Amino acid sequence: MSTCEVCGNDYWMSFEVRTTSGEVHVFDSFECAAHRLAPVCEHCECRILGHGVEVDGRFFCCAHCARSSGSRHGEEVRDAVGVRPG
Repeated sequence: MSTCEVCGNDYWMSFEVRTTSGEVHVFDSFECAAHRLAPVCEHCECRILGHGVEVDGRFFCCAHCARSSGSRHGEEVRDAVGVRPG
């Protein structure tokens, strides 16, 4: 058994996440993994669990937050989720 580095739970089904930088993290749930590893939107401060949007090296959860950030390139971000082609 391994202990979750976020909540301290000693769980027989814990798992490891290895990052590209070589760090190894141990968690007992995806919730704890997201809490520790997911980036935070620079506008609304929610955890970015999907692809998110990057503008000028800054990360946002969606196009709306990127546009609302005041970034000089934020207005160029287009969110086509749910839009039908043609």
